[in-house]
Amino acid sequence: MPHDKALVTDKAVTDQLSDHYSSIITELGEDVSRDGLLKTPVRAAKAMQFLTQGYEMDAENILRSAMFAEDYSEMVIVKDIEFYSLCEHHVLPFFGRAHVAYIPDGYIVGLSKIPRVIEVFARRLQVQERLTDQILQAIHTTLNPLGVAVVIEARHMCMMMRGIQKQSSVTTTSAFTGAFKSERTRNEFLKLITSNLH
Repeated sequence: MPHDKALVTDKAVTDQLSDHYSSIITELGEDVSRDGLLKTPVRAAKAMQFLTQGYEMDAENILRSAMFAEDYSEMVIVKDIEFYSLCEHHVLPFFGRAHVAYIPDGYIVGLSKIPRVIEVFARRLQVQERLTDQILQAIHTTLNPLGVAVVIEARHMCMMMRGIQKQSSVTTTSAFTGAFKSERTRNEFLKLITSNLH
């Protein structure tokens, strides 16, 4: 599936998912034939394909498509990257911001590719811990930099809408490789992502 707002959906998959959504709506006690719900199963089927399109994408290929040899070995940070994902435990959204840094070792990557990598893994059924690690591993494996750092801050609808119902809670996860294992380098990164430089 292409990485595009106008996602081209698979008709056979859409039809199957639509049938399932019709059954779910009916089992919940609603009348799927009433005016407001007539097209809901198809809309939900298309939406779910959009929200899980990351399964059809390859993060390493995205990075390799814009790798450039460059003699630069200082920290590169892309911060406040908005993302939306689905918790695999309840299929409810979690969303927030990701902050990513790497220290090049001969290669840099086009800046727009970092948010694309996040999108690849966010557009799947996920847990925040795995999402953090997958982003880190894709960048580490493809660019082979001196180090990679990823911090994700997210709100989880499974905690906000159901269960404990705590609306103000934020979950933070982090992962580091290479130079970012050093406390000094890691602290520099954490200071930069929390500062208001722009």
